[in-house]
Amino acid sequence: MSRYFVEMAPSMSAAQLKGLEDHKYSASGTSAVEPVMQVFWRWLVEKVPLWVAPNLITMVGLIINVVTSLLLMYYAPTAKEEAPTWVYMSCAVGLFLYQSLDAIDGKQARRTGSSTPLGELFDHGCDSISTVFVGIATCCAITLGNSPDLMFLTFFNAVFVFYCAHWQTYVTGTLKFGFFDVTETQFGVIFFFTLSMLLGGAFWSMKLPLVGVTVRVAMVITSTSLSTWTVWGNFQTILKGGAGKNGSTVAGTSVLSPGFPILFPIILALMIYKKSSVDLFQNHPCLYLLMFGMAIGKVTNKLVIAHMTKSEITMLDSSMIGPGLLFLDQYFNSFINEYIVLWISLIFVTFDLTRYCVLVCMQICDHLDIYCFNITSKPSKKGLTGGNMSKATRSTENLTVYSRPRTRSLTRASREQDH
Repeated sequence: MSRYFVEMAPSMSAAQLKGLEDHKYSASGTSAVEPVMQVFWRWLVEKVPLWVAPNLITMVGLIINVVTSLLLMYYAPTAKEEAPTWVYMSCAVGLFLYQSLDAIDGKQARRTGSSTPLGELFDHGCDSISTVFVGIATCCAITLGNSPDLMFLTFFNAVFVFYCAHWQTYVTGTLKFGFFDVTETQFGVIFFFTLSMLLGGAFWSMKLPLVGVTVRVAMVITSTSLSTWTVWGNFQTILKGGAGKNGSTVAGTSVLSPGFPILFPIILALMIYKKSSVDLFQNHPCLYLLMFGMAIGKVTNKLVIAHMTKSEITMLDSSMIGPGLLFLDQYFNSFINEYIVLWISLIFVTFDLTRYCVLVCMQICDHLDIYCFNITSKPSKKGLTGGNMSKATRSTENLTVYSRPRTRSLTRASREQDH
């Protein structure tokens, strides 16, 4: 029971590793622009050499996305400043490159016969981190620092929507997508970056005729409305019951069990924001959101693993130590400068997330006898003679064709043959 409530171990259990071998990818639905983009993605993957590992493609895309987002945060640390034109352009290009590379990693896996459960996990893990950086960069691009409450709402709305998609998957066993989904959202963000590049930050402060609100507020209202609609659909599915016994999750737990791990850090973030005596969030919004984003990123990754291994998701995680330090500092009347504690917390949660991801990848690679960034499989510990297959080969047989978990439906995947 204690392990259920507090999980500090940054690794997967033997039962989880075994469950990963038996995992079968399942998804349904397609988005509005996917059919058009598939033409481009099929063309693009043909330009990638066969020796390039799928996970390497995903990682390169993530690095580009993170670097360009950090550039914007550097020039607009309070999300009020106007960054140079080339910075907005780099963010738009960086996000498009991430989207494209993220879309072809599964296709590359099929081309090279290297599909494994690690590929699906790696893809979702990178998406969870990308959501954090793109969310903050978007706030900077539309100068949301001028409206702190709206900035707080916009960012946590983004990470919550992403979490809910995997919450629904944990309940039903199937990743479901709507007509307006991740790809459309990314194109919307690219459009925001482009508007900031062409029209400058002052554009977002212009008031719209008739309605009397700024463009910035109108964008937040629109995005929040779309997100609310998406989450409403998620919860309608969640509350109908799951794929487990008596309508439980795939792990046999309550369908509401993933709620606490995401609501706890969001509520904590709101409390610290409102009670800060030095306006910590208002003065350092990017650092603040990065710290909470990294913590939520780890929680999201653990939810993905829980789904893929059909295991329980723990209620608390070591990543909450970072936000907890800020909360305790405020409780004791900020006897340490809140800005210093914020940096300490950010460093801790970033290290904690990185350590967790590295160790999990190492565990999975060792268990499946594969490399993370190399297509060549490791020599099987049980030997390659006598017709023995590696664990990766055996687990691949359990995978439904894995292309792009965010937007690919099984029906389309089975119809479509990529070369």
